[in-house]
Amino acid sequence: MTSSKTLNEIDEAREKEDLKKLEAVFFVSARFLNMQELISYTDLNPIILEELIEKLQEKYDREDSAIEIIEKNGLWKMDVRSQYYNIINKLAGGKSEFTKAEQETLGIIAFKQPIKQSEIINIRGNKAYEHIKKFEDVGLIKKKKIGHTHELSLSDDFYDYFTFQGENAVQESLKINNTEE
Repeated sequence: MTSSKTLNEIDEAREKEDLKKLEAVFFVSARFLNMQELISYTDLNPIILEELIEKLQEKYDREDSAIEIIEKNGLWKMDVRSQYYNIINKLAGGKSEFTKAEQETLGIIAFKQPIKQSEIINIRGNKAYEHIKKFEDVGLIKKKKIGHTHELSLSDDFYDYFTFQGENAVQESLKINNTEE
């Protein structure tokens, strides 16, 4: 017969292994993940995942780590704390979370803001709808209903995310290429 201490030890070992699995998924993905993706990659149920995400957040806070787990609109990502962006930008040459096509769409929004969504679609094609949705989900842009379309502009989180100091830095740092992909 198994004692309760042994059952507790088994539960603790399973939780440690699940934490490591989730941490590995966050580390390798380097992008925001929704709950369905986390379930798919870890084979864990959403209730356990939510608890594990909280534990990872607490772990990084408790250890005063340079790493953190960020949550935005039901999406999670492991990232370096903002005070260390200058160091990682030297190494990484910027963030690679977005495809070249997404970067180009975001560059047009940054350069021409405020801009109507319909103009972006005319310039970039229908794929830009997905790009705009992604930028909105992670909080990089603001959408305001104007007639039958939306007006798009950058959010404050955009400047935090890319660690820019103003509009001129945005225009200089984003390459704008109007080709469709």
